[in-house]
Amino acid sequence: MDVLVRVSEATGVPADLLGGYLSALTASIATGRLPDRSEVDALKACGTLAAERGIPLRALTDACLLVAEQLSDGAAVAGQENGTVLGAVLGAVLGAVRRSLAAFAEGYEEAHLTAITREGEARREFVDDLLQGRADARQAEHFGLRLAEAYAVTVVRTDEPLPPDAHVIRRIEQALVSRFGSHNILVAGRDGMLVCAAPASLAAATGEFTHHVRSSVAAWRAGVGRPHHGPGGIVTSYREAVGAIELGDRLGLRAQVLKAADLLVFPVLLRDRGAIVDLVGTVLGPLAEARGGPEPLLSTLEAVFASQGNHTAAARRLGLSTRAVTYRLERVRRLTGFSPADPTQRFTLETAVLGARLLEWPDRPLV
Repeated sequence: MDVLVRVSEATGVPADLLGGYLSALTASIATGRLPDRSEVDALKACGTLAAERGIPLRALTDACLLVAEQLSDGAAVAGQENGTVLGAVLGAVLGAVRRSLAAFAEGYEEAHLTAITREGEARREFVDDLLQGRADARQAEHFGLRLAEAYAVTVVRTDEPLPPDAHVIRRIEQALVSRFGSHNILVAGRDGMLVCAAPASLAAATGEFTHHVRSSVAAWRAGVGRPHHGPGGIVTSYREAVGAIELGDRLGLRAQVLKAADLLVFPVLLRDRGAIVDLVGTVLGPLAEARGGPEPLLSTLEAVFASQGNHTAAARRLGLSTRAVTYRLERVRRLTGFSPADPTQRFTLETAVLGARLLEWPDRPLV
């Protein structure tokens, strides 16, 4: 036991973690055999215990080598006195050390993997709580968020849903943490999407996040919520970000990054559904009489509005001739009585087209 006391004092590794190792090593020196399965399992359990106690693997390895060194010195002296072959003794020691260290390391690594798994599960539970408004400040601090600040949430939807433990999520998080610090950024998977919560004071965080997404994911679209304070604020920003993506889909917007702040008019329109239904039906309803249905004329109006009234640019967007665009706009004027060339009528037409996309007309009936 003197050996264990000396080694423990020198390395800081508790003696109880090394007792089985010392016995296995002593037996190997005496018999020349390697540690058996029961001894290996005991050493593996000690490796797990060392990890749980927070003992560095380097210190554990140093303690093992120091025990082997002291036992080898004693065996060498005994070997010289008894005329034994030192090579056989040292060979037995080194073989036993190698197998013992492998067992220690295996137990140690398993403990770390278990801890990582538990942390991942806890993190997923926290993200669920956070985005449903159930997280508290202590939880948030553990995962790097200070809920007293205003946070903006960015949500990325990819063509293929991302699992919560996807490698791309961890890689993007590491890149952001290395720049902004671990107590400023949260990156996680949620409902197959990639979510990033960052303080509003870090204006560059959203751009940095989307930059890494662009270099890591082939097809994606992002929604950016407005900054809000507190746990409820993060929920609100998250819902705004998801809503921005959904609005982009319904309106056929081309931008990859959609900001909720730029789309505030659309929730306003939808709040009075009756009014928008009446507007679409009154202004655009007559387009249903057009040959081929209303969709080609709606698409033409959208292209013209997106091109600030430039017929040539709109034609390029649609893959048509400028003459065809002009013909379609005249057809709209004749059917509806509204012309994009008239400023007042243009506003009415554009609002009605946006309303039609929000209501998914003409694919769905106006009710």
